[in-house]
Amino acid sequence: MDIATILGLLIAVGAVGGSYFLEGGNFEAIFLTAPMLIVIGGTLGATTITTSIDTVLHIPHYLKVAAHHKTLPLTQTIEQLVKLAEKARKEGILSLENDYKKIEHPFFRKAVRLLIDGTDYDNLKDIMEMEIVSAEERHKRGITFFRKAGGFAPTMGILGTVLGLIHTLGNTSDASKMAGHIAAAFIATLWGVGLANLFLLPISDKLYMRHEEEMVHLELISEGILALQSGENPRYIRTRLLSFIAPHHRRNED
Repeated sequence: MDIATILGLLIAVGAVGGSYFLEGGNFEAIFLTAPMLIVIGGTLGATTITTSIDTVLHIPHYLKVAAHHKTLPLTQTIEQLVKLAEKARKEGILSLENDYKKIEHPFFRKAVRLLIDGTDYDNLKDIMEMEIVSAEERHKRGITFFRKAGGFAPTMGILGTVLGLIHTLGNTSDASKMAGHIAAAFIATLWGVGLANLFLLPISDKLYMRHEEEMVHLELISEGILALQSGENPRYIRTRLLSFIAPHHRRNED
């Protein structure tokens, strides 16, 4: 579970909700079916138009990635690559067969498999680059979906408010009740702005951060595998790969 995502959401919603409560607000006045339906349903529908049904069906997956995503530390991957390089240097590439079966990361595993199968340098590089480009395109779908939804939500909120005001001004003859109906009409704007800025846009940015982390990881693996295929010295491979991470996270440079 990603603590930052959950904690950030709790702090943001808690701050807004807590302030409203401290000012004497009534939460029952916020959770109105019509405004919620207009904003949530309208935002989902409008965003669906801009993308594919496959992307919509993957919404639970995107949320899972944002809230709970396990990534191997880059230092651990570097050590794996260095150990493979040391073994390949002593016993040959084919000796990595048993080690290959223990690798969990799909991209890493596939790259080592291609290495063992004798794929030449240029073809190996091309295949890994295509895999990285493909992964980047998949990641962008989720990022773009939530970013677009974050743009549509406030507009849907305004639309809901306008519809509420039209209904209120056209059907309320009692001026004493009009203030309450107008206030209720603005609940849609609240939902639109709140949904966009407290959930949709932050999730989009979190997915982008995950994407950046994964791209660095894939590039590191690609660089290490190509160095291994070229038969470079394991010490040199470690030094080269350590450039992918911040200096204070580097270990075993000596």
